[in-house]
Amino acid sequence: MGKRIELRIAVQVPVRIFGTDSTGAVFSQKVTTVNISRLGVELAEVQPKLSVEEIIGLTYASNRAHFRVKWVGAPGTPKAGHIGLLAVSPEKSLWDFPLPEPSSDDHQPGSIEKRSHPRFRCQNKVELHIDGGASYWGTVADLGLGGCYVEMPIPLNPGTKLKMGIWIEQSKVMAEGEVAHRTPGLGIGIRFNTLSDADLDRIRVFLDNLSPLHRKPLRNSTR
Repeated sequence: MGKRIELRIAVQVPVRIFGTDSTGAVFSQKVTTVNISRLGVELAEVQPKLSVEEIIGLTYASNRAHFRVKWVGAPGTPKAGHIGLLAVSPEKSLWDFPLPEPSSDDHQPGSIEKRSHPRFRCQNKVELHIDGGASYWGTVADLGLGGCYVEMPIPLNPGTKLKMGIWIEQSKVMAEGEVAHRTPGLGIGIRFNTLSDADLDRIRVFLDNLSPLHRKPLRNSTR
């Protein structure tokens, strides 16, 4: 199922996770780390029901950061109650102890939900329009041919249908989609439902021309 981006070290420290689970319920729970790298962490004893690609908060000591759920341990397996997380802002270190330099290791998580198109980091303005409702501005933080993640302070509810215009240079790519998941105070994941061939090609060209740093797909986040 792929490789982790870098080696992790086995270390158990108490942390707190918080956010909204896949049912829309707000949670805050103290859990324990299993292993940690500069970009990711595995947690144990996780009780909230979480889905792959949801974003949750994590606090350690006085530090706070947001992470994207990359895999969830399947019930009835040794990984039940475990989740794997990837840092949303890897440049901000959460930990106060040394970690291995970037490398890679073979790892086969117990349960991963994959997308069919990779996502890439970006920073594009976007307009969101709810049918018969309000309009919002946000920033596309990652983008693929099948959807995107929009950073916005007031997340919309999962299942909300919307029209959106993503700014690429001086013009917009138009799409219709729906909210797949949300993170209060941070943003929403959107799944594209309708996208013209011309606009799909524009997104493809845009992604192909991203800088090498941004062209690196987000691991295990293919839709």
